[in-house]
Amino acid sequence: MTNPSRTRAFTSWRRRLSAALACLALAATLSGCDSPGAISGQDDSDRPVVLTTFTVLADIARNVGGDKITVESITKAGAEIHGYEPTPQDIAKASRAHLILDNGLNLEAWFEQFIVELDVPHVVVSEGVEVMDISEDANAGLPNPHAWMSPVNVQIYVENIRDAFIELDPENREYYTRNATAYNAELETLEKNLVQGLSGLKENERALVTCEGAFSYLARDAGLTEKYIWAVNAEQQATPRQIASAIEFVKDNEVPAVFCESTVSDAPMQQVVQGSGSTFGGTLFVDSLSEADGPVPTYLDLIRHDTDVILQALTGEKP
Repeated sequence: MTNPSRTRAFTSWRRRLSAALACLALAATLSGCDSPGAISGQDDSDRPVVLTTFTVLADIARNVGGDKITVESITKAGAEIHGYEPTPQDIAKASRAHLILDNGLNLEAWFEQFIVELDVPHVVVSEGVEVMDISEDANAGLPNPHAWMSPVNVQIYVENIRDAFIELDPENREYYTRNATAYNAELETLEKNLVQGLSGLKENERALVTCEGAFSYLARDAGLTEKYIWAVNAEQQATPRQIASAIEFVKDNEVPAVFCESTVSDAPMQQVVQGSGSTFGGTLFVDSLSEADGPVPTYLDLIRHDTDVILQALTGEKP
C-alpha cells in the first residue's frame, strides 16, 4: 500500500529538484534567479571536485585524495544522515562535481532521488565489505549500513576510493596509491588498539547498549554483545516496547552503562537508565564528525573517542 505522506514528500522533493535544476541552468543569464554559488574551497586549479554524502566519508576521502582532490561533504557536521533532505544548493553543488561517493547499504535513503536527475558518476564505497544484517524491528534482514564503524571495513572503503580517484585522475595514480597505503596502515593500528582496549572487559561489561543499532560492526570486531533501542534512525523512534526490551536486557545482564549517539536525542536512553538503574555512559559518534574544534574532527578521532568513552563508562576507569 502506498504511503500518502511519503508520496507527498517525494512529489514535493521532485518539484524542488526541478526548480533547482532550472535555476542552475539559467543562473548565468537570468538575474532574477539566485546563483547557487561555487563549491566551498573550489579554486581555479584543475583539481577534480568530489562530493561525499556525509562527513565521515569526506574525511576518509581526503586522506586518499590529499592535495590533488577537492573533497566536500553534502551534509554538514552534526547532521543526521538517514533522513536528510537535500537542498537546492546541494543539487547545484553536485552538478559541478566530477564524482560523488556514497556509502550505500540503504544508508542514504534520499540519495537515489538525489542522483537520478544529475549526470554525475558515483561510486558506492562499501562495495566488497562483509555485510551484517539488521536482526530486529521492521528492518530485520536488511543490511546494516554502518559498516564504517569497523576500521577493517574502512580499509575496503579506502581501496574503493583509491580506485575511483585513479580512474578520475590517472596521472596521479602513484600518489593516490601511496596515500591509501599509508592511511590503511593507520587503520590497522586503530583496529588493533580498539580490540586490545576492549578485550579486558568483564562479562557483564561486554554489552554495548545504544539508541541506534549502529555499532554492530564495532561490537563484532571487539567481541561485544550489542543491544539497541531501535535498529535504524527513522521519523518515529523508541516505542514503549523497545524501551522495555532495553531495560530488561540491561537488568538481566547487569550492564553498568548505556550510550546514545550524537545525532539523536538521548531522552529514550535516559528512560532506560531510570528503569534499569544503570548509568548514562556518554555520547558516541557514528553518522557525523564534529566541527574541527570538537571531539571527533576526523574518522580516526571518532573511533578513538568512542572506544575511550565505552571503556571508561563500562569499567569506571580512564583508558
